Amino acid sequence: MRLDGQRVLVMGGTSGIGLATARAATEAGAAVVVVGRNPLRLADALSSLPRERSEGRLVDATDRAALDRLAAVMGPIDHLVLSLATGGGAGAFRTLDLAALRKVVEGKAWAFLETLQAFLANLRPDGSVTFVTAATARAAFPGTVGIAFNNGALDAVVAPLAVELAPLRVNAVCPGVIETPIFAAWPEAERERFFARARAAPLGRPGKPEEVARAILALLSNPYVTGVRLEVDGGLRFTAPRDRDP
Repeated sequence: MRLDGQRVLVMGGTSGIGLATARAATEAGAAVVVVGRNPLRLADALSSLPRERSEGRLVDATDRAALDRLAAVMGPIDHLVLSLATGGGAGAFRTLDLAALRKVVEGKAWAFLETLQAFLANLRPDGSVTFVTAATARAAFPGTVGIAFNNGALDAVVAPLAVELAPLRVNAVCPGVIETPIFAAWPEAERERFFARARAAPLGRPGKPEEVARAILALLSNPYVTGVRLEVDGGLRFTAPRDRDP
């Protein structure tokens, strides 16, 4: 799974799965551009990557004008990885703050589409786009309606985008419970309940960002894969929920 001589743009690449993907891509020989909106996190991320094969840009992906300005100076890219997320969206539907959920969706599903549209002209015609969504898009766990809404919208557009934009390849990686900083934004009860589900799944533990990054690298490097949703969830999808929304 080599990417020698190729250029990868990782949106949301300053922590968690995005940063692990940037690291894996540089180890595979790629030059990586890491984009984030927090200057301290961006500096920390770059300090952990090979200086000669990485660069960083500070951009808020919810700002279309800023995305367009970055695209205008970015130059050609071979692969675009979208790992944007604002956190939030978990909780029982009866009391779910829908106004807050709207902002969560704008920070992920809507930002994914805005970013892809902005960088289409930069992408190699037969390059790739990889969405990082979530296994909750197809699961049926209480307390995840907001997350399913956000990620399910992205999952739904993978196949039509793959057909419409071909030979550009469009895929999604769908992580399960992965130990990333994003869980800090979840209500404590929901976070603990979700981690318990991971421990009850066939592989018996939460996943690591590096394990998701390997799956992303496989999609980037295989020129004959498009329109797929690759589950990286330790078998979480086979685990029946044992709790119910009271």
